[in-house]
Amino acid sequence: MSWKKQVDEIYERRKLALAQGGEESIKKHHERGKLTIRERIAKITDEGSLREQGRGAGGVERNPDGSIAEFTPANYVVGMAKINGRPAIVGGEDFTLKGGSPNSAGLRKSVYAEDMALKYRVPLVRMLEGGGGSVAGSSGKGLSHQGSPVYERHRFKSIADVMGIVPVASAALGPVAGFPAARLVASHFSVMVEGIAQVLIGGPQIVKRALGEDLTKEELGGTEVHLKSGVVDNAAKSEEDAFDQIKQFLSYLPTNVWERAPHIDIGDDRNRADEKLLDIIPTDRRKPFAMRKVIKHIVDQDTFFEMGRYFGPGQIVGLARLNGHAVGIFANDCRYYAGSMTADGAQKVRRFLDLCNNFHLPVISLVDEPGFMIGSESEKAGTIRAGTAAVAATVQSIVPWASVMVRKAYGVAAAAHFGPGNYLLCWPSVESGALPLEGGVAVAFGRQIDAAEDPDAMRTQLEAEFAARQSPFPRAESFSVHELIDPRETRPMLCDWLDWVQPALDTQKGPYRPTIRP
Repeated sequence: MSWKKQVDEIYERRKLALAQGGEESIKKHHERGKLTIRERIAKITDEGSLREQGRGAGGVERNPDGSIAEFTPANYVVGMAKINGRPAIVGGEDFTLKGGSPNSAGLRKSVYAEDMALKYRVPLVRMLEGGGGSVAGSSGKGLSHQGSPVYERHRFKSIADVMGIVPVASAALGPVAGFPAARLVASHFSVMVEGIAQVLIGGPQIVKRALGEDLTKEELGGTEVHLKSGVVDNAAKSEEDAFDQIKQFLSYLPTNVWERAPHIDIGDDRNRADEKLLDIIPTDRRKPFAMRKVIKHIVDQDTFFEMGRYFGPGQIVGLARLNGHAVGIFANDCRYYAGSMTADGAQKVRRFLDLCNNFHLPVISLVDEPGFMIGSESEKAGTIRAGTAAVAATVQSIVPWASVMVRKAYGVAAAAHFGPGNYLLCWPSVESGALPLEGGVAVAFGRQIDAAEDPDAMRTQLEAEFAARQSPFPRAESFSVHELIDPRETRPMLCDWLDWVQPALDTQKGPYRPTIRP
């Protein structure tokens, strides 16, 4: 006796699984400018590294003689692979089958993806395109059972747990709704393809039926909507661009919380002192400047990877390298509300600081903070609660912090820029205090200004007097900063500091457990 017949069926199932939704469905998918799930996995992983799990999973109908009449593969592909030589779990919906809405085997494989990442302690990459559940059920033949068994573990448990253990990155590569949309945001980094992807809680027909709103997918949840909502971090020009961004994001992070981020020396001189830093801050305190140019002149060349640029745009967050070491960068963009912290900006900062603490990345803050955003809209948004949560995330940080005071630091929001035991450097362009100068003068001298013959002239005079007193030299004289520095010294001094803190980072391996926040 031989098992050849059974073995032949194994290979037949594998071959049929590769057909996915069939030639016609794949053709239509390609005509929309999209790759199939296996083509996507091949693009993002090292060649030949995928070890797919559950290739034979699916539904089978047999002929009277027991041979396979029809095989419907699981419409979720998942497996172990390598990305830039490092292990990862990769998976995603097969849109050519049921539009990615999970069939029974596909749902089980999708749930298993997080379990694999937790079990093997490696990053998880999701490539999402498809809807959630269907009123027709997941079997394709109607529901044979109603609901999950009472003893089943909650499927969101592993989705939540995995973010505390390994890096998670997800890409929206087409319409993503329901359960896949929840998976998309349950990530440390998310990206969607412009004009191709939409992220939706409910699609146009559901929205129209329930609320009477007649909107397209793009109007409901396109890139323009979700870059500003904070649902996704970045947009991509193409699928390949999305994959490149995920690869770059993962390159700054360790494999899991028990490891350190890789050191990658690109050969940039640690003592580089760019002359442009000397005059990058205007001497006229009312003129804006480009903080991203400051970042560019300080970090290793072409290594700054920004996240969430259009959500809370007054704050800048991203990953970079300094002398090959991975770091988190937190700064202000004075071109948006003078860099003040809105509720959205505070949420972005809190989430980013949790990422840095979870994966042991030192934080470098470039400070130009005028305070929390004021006004009626800011009050309606609950800015003080979101902002205080961001401050709490700062003071609960366990990673090393370096703060470089670049221009201004005012109010409670400034506290979000100075972590426990931070290394504090100061540029000669700095001003700081309890309130921004203009607002502080208006509060403290309101009656005097109103009583003056020329209120505007009195206000201008007082503001000029107090501006002259805000020199950073008294701070240095009082040892309120570690060093008052030439801006051109910033990179060399931060590179030295990173060398000093390396032993401390070795003691912080393991999960990060902050307490409750406001």
